[in-house]
Amino acid sequence: MQHSSDLKAEYREPSETDASVTAPGQNYLEKVETGGLAPWSTHIAGDAANLSPEHRDYLLKRHGTLELDPMPGFGDADPLNWATWKKTVNLLLVAFHAMMGTFTAAAIIPAYFNIHEDLGCSIQRASYLTSLQIAILGGAPLFWRPLSVRYGRRPIWLLSTICSLVCNIGCAYSHSYASMAACRALVAFFISPAGAIGSGVVGETFFKGERGKYMGIWTLMVTLGVPLGGFTMGFVANNIGYRWIYYILAIINGVQFILYVFFGPETRYLRQGVEHRGSDLKQEYWSFRRIDPTPLRAWDFIQPLTMGRHATVIIPAAAYAMVFLLTSILVTVEIPQLFQEKYGFNAQQIGYQFASIIIGSVIGEQLGGVLSDTWMKRGARKMPAGHRPMPEYRLWLSYAGFILGIVGYIVFLIQTQDTAKWNVTPLIGAAIAAVGNQIVTTVLITYAVDCHQEEAASIGVFITFTRQIWGFVGPFWFPQMFENIGLKASAGVGTALMIGVSVVPTIWLQWRGRSRRTIDDE
Repeated sequence: MQHSSDLKAEYREPSETDASVTAPGQNYLEKVETGGLAPWSTHIAGDAANLSPEHRDYLLKRHGTLELDPMPGFGDADPLNWATWKKTVNLLLVAFHAMMGTFTAAAIIPAYFNIHEDLGCSIQRASYLTSLQIAILGGAPLFWRPLSVRYGRRPIWLLSTICSLVCNIGCAYSHSYASMAACRALVAFFISPAGAIGSGVVGETFFKGERGKYMGIWTLMVTLGVPLGGFTMGFVANNIGYRWIYYILAIINGVQFILYVFFGPETRYLRQGVEHRGSDLKQEYWSFRRIDPTPLRAWDFIQPLTMGRHATVIIPAAAYAMVFLLTSILVTVEIPQLFQEKYGFNAQQIGYQFASIIIGSVIGEQLGGVLSDTWMKRGARKMPAGHRPMPEYRLWLSYAGFILGIVGYIVFLIQTQDTAKWNVTPLIGAAIAAVGNQIVTTVLITYAVDCHQEEAASIGVFITFTRQIWGFVGPFWFPQMFENIGLKASAGVGTALMIGVSVVPTIWLQWRGRSRRTIDDE
């Protein structure tokens, strides 16, 4: 079976035989507009050949080309036809929303000791308030995705933010461990959608050739949520009390809700089989009716998990999850416990340590996002006209991420064990690990979406589920590993895990990925 994503809308500049209808110096769009060249002539192939003349004219005026993948619909309501600024503003809202999931989970990390003193629980038990949210952030999108497919993304964003606001206030007023854990669980459930469905929004609003760059914005924000939560809320916990962490989270949720009302248009758009009624403005902002008439079945709530049957999805998901666990979750969760015990840091000093991860993640995104698209364009220039490199070509960049992630992980653990007094060397390791993690994140998620772009939202849900469940388990065995074999030996264990689960399967995927995609399509 040949997917629409494999079809290409192509046209060529007129050859010398077209000179009679083309004025010198005119570009293709000018030739069409002046009537010198018919846009629906034999120069059009692929999806574009099946479009009406009016549709082709519209796309040429809007984009200046018919080489568009995927092919947009006819009208401004299609998110692919939006102006770049409008797409970017919407993506930033969704990416920030995705960040708030991991930010909320990590916000209390510097305050574990404060929670321990206030609620009378152990520091490790206080850390479970983060682990609990990590697990729910992975599973809850299975519930939200079918609803967002049927009713659109916008209603889900609005419901998510207002309910998170209420539950964060509930956390602030909780005075027992059980009630705080229950409210934290509800917050994670409601704030979770954007952390998984965001990949679908990128696929709905941006063309394939620019997807790495914009997917990188979303993945960067997901990654930054953890260190930003620890960095900023350490100041709050130390100076005005850890309960203000929950009040601030509630205020942020309220601001998100307001911004979505005015700047968060609907990106769910069906190009076939559905009649679009009303103005573009109404469709984008004020229509809350059902978008997809397909009946809602119980199967839809577990369908994203079936993406695991594709080698081109399960391997990137597992490879990314292992790197994320050891270069992000381990570092951020263990910094408070290791540094509190060894250096006697307070909440604010613990928060300072996360600056290294923020810097590393931002640097890594420049390599994993922008460079990723540049790398694919470079590959396209080596291909015959009208052809694009296979998605596996993008995987070459992942090896740099694996190497940096492993090196940073080793440096962080060894230097933490070897330093009697605090110095910056463990944080240099944390920053290097963050660079590698971000490269791996963007490259592998973009690769999976490129292979199955019609299932972008399901892929996001599946990868998020895999990453979060993997991350949830980690804090339960990290302390025991450190205690039983020490930090240096733990560096060796983590390195072996990343090579065995991430590097080797990715090498196999690069070798056999094309044949696996062919089998999946049959």
